[in-house]
Amino acid sequence: MIPFLGTTAGAACVFFIKKELNHLVQKSLLGFAAGVMVAASVWSLLIPAMEMSDQLERLAFLPAAVGFIAGIFFLLLLDRWIPHLHPATLESEGPKSSLKRSTMLILAVTIHNIPEGISGGAVFAGVLAGNTKVTLAGAFALAIGIAIQNLPEGFIVSLPVRDDHGRKKAFIYGMLSGLVEPVAGGITVLLAAYITPALPFLLAFAAGAMIYVVVEELIPESAEGAHSNVGTLGFAFGFVVMMILDVALG
Repeated sequence: MIPFLGTTAGAACVFFIKKELNHLVQKSLLGFAAGVMVAASVWSLLIPAMEMSDQLERLAFLPAAVGFIAGIFFLLLLDRWIPHLHPATLESEGPKSSLKRSTMLILAVTIHNIPEGISGGAVFAGVLAGNTKVTLAGAFALAIGIAIQNLPEGFIVSLPVRDDHGRKKAFIYGMLSGLVEPVAGGITVLLAAYITPALPFLLAFAAGAMIYVVVEELIPESAEGAHSNVGTLGFAFGFVVMMILDVALG
């Protein structure tokens, strides 16, 4: 629920901010979100996944590597099969569709909220299963980090909808884009007892899916056009914030 609340709070900004986001601000926010997701993928997901497989000794990387690649291909397939519209560039991807712009915007954000929900659920599942490589504080650190990067994401996806449908619908659509996170996370937690043996794979799977979103969408959009260094600075700040959260709390 914590990442979902972050998205909801971001979407609520449409009630208070009248103008479009400054181009440089939007670049920095996209870069920030990318930095948070990369740091979360490394510290909260990939490293614990390899530590959980230390009984494999030199092959401890194997479940993490396989899960990571599987996560990449999972998002690649969703990207190809689901029509969607990127909020920052308003460019459509996936199969041709007659869906409304607002619907395609929601689908775009929903696609990369799925791995965020799975990652949060997988880490909490590890805590419930008594895995010593994952702590409750670390699980909350991941949830809080995702919520922080969801703040600008919720706002960015709501802005184009506001122009077409007004503030109230923009808020509702923005909020709904994050609903998949507690659903995906909740299902993962409910299956905790059954997925414990596959936990390293699942953590790495979520990391791969998140990295796909970063490389395919967030970084290109934050670096597009002039002043790409703003997106880079945002990335560095987001990376450091998530790193501090995970190391200090985890």
